Amino acid sequence: MKPELHFEIGPIRPPSEAQSLLLRITRNCPWNKCLFCHIYKGKTFQRRKIEEVKSDIDNIWAISNELKELSWRLGEGGKLTRNVLIYVFNHPFNECYRMVALWLYGGGKTVFLQDGNSLVLPAQKLADILFYLREKFPQIERITSYARSRTIARTKKLEDLKLLKEVGLTRLHLGLETGSDFLLNYMRKGVTSEQHIEAGLKVLEAGIELSEYVMPGLGGRKWWKEHAIKTAEVLNRINPHFIRLRTLMVLPQMPLWEKIQKGEFELQTEEEIIIEIRLFIENLEASSYLVSDHILNLLGELEGKIPEEKEKLLKIIDRFLGLSEEEKLNFCLGRRAGFYHTLDDMNDLSLYQEVERLKRQLEREYPGGV
Repeated sequence: MKPELHFEIGPIRPPSEAQSLLLRITRNCPWNKCLFCHIYKGKTFQRRKIEEVKSDIDNIWAISNELKELSWRLGEGGKLTRNVLIYVFNHPFNECYRMVALWLYGGGKTVFLQDGNSLVLPAQKLADILFYLREKFPQIERITSYARSRTIARTKKLEDLKLLKEVGLTRLHLGLETGSDFLLNYMRKGVTSEQHIEAGLKVLEAGIELSEYVMPGLGGRKWWKEHAIKTAEVLNRINPHFIRLRTLMVLPQMPLWEKIQKGEFELQTEEEIIIEIRLFIENLEASSYLVSDHILNLLGELEGKIPEEKEKLLKIIDRFLGLSEEEKLNFCLGRRAGFYHTLDDMNDLSLYQEVERLKRQLEREYPGGV
């Protein structure tokens, strides 16, 4: 039996890239100073050599051929069917084979470039990688990546982005987080609101789809109004294709944790964050698609086109805010425990009662309350 092949896989990707092939272009984050992030803390940023990445692409191509051979042996005619996928996951194949199998099963059409800022590479070098990737896999239709606004604003010309668009880069995910210059500085984001705007407009002018990430809760109890209003103002000027919500969650490994312990930053409650999101949406005038596609978001059903569906989104929020305190607690606990996805799920009596049982159990174990 020949040895299994490998390729390098980074730690994270957007939820929208769950079915994408992950191709690591850089290691870790070149900035790595944000107070609210712990993913790359203590790790050194590295640009991977073009030859390294191309070698990974070669291995991905070889793995895909091995999986096609497996498909023929299983009587599936060389196609990555459900039976082939089940076989791969039920046998000791490494994570690289499993990722490629999932990717091919989903059509093999989308790729996400890891890690935190692929555009830190010179445009010509990144274009060389993308051209090689599409030579090996001509069926690819979408290539996306994380990028920093500051990198685009300061080091990328419009011609650079147009070149990347020509060789297949179709979407960029940018961490806006907030439009407040005070908070951008406080959280050590390393970018200004004007740089966010400049970068976003440059991406759009190049013909690349733009997905901007917003972090509800980043203003805490002191600055939540400024956070909501200034963020909406910046997005109104950019007018991105997508606005994605990523609610703040603070872990002990994050630098922001220390500020909370010192009383310098006060976290909001679930309800307070929803009130903040309402103010944010109220002030949005961009023609964008808003998505709440992360498990950290309390209201995962907040999804719709701005401005056409703004009222629908506000009604969802108002429905939550109109619940009794007992019902709000039930929904928050049920959502965080994985019982609920939408408010309608509370109408399932068996689920509701299961969450109530969990609440009583937690109240017994933690006398201070849920």
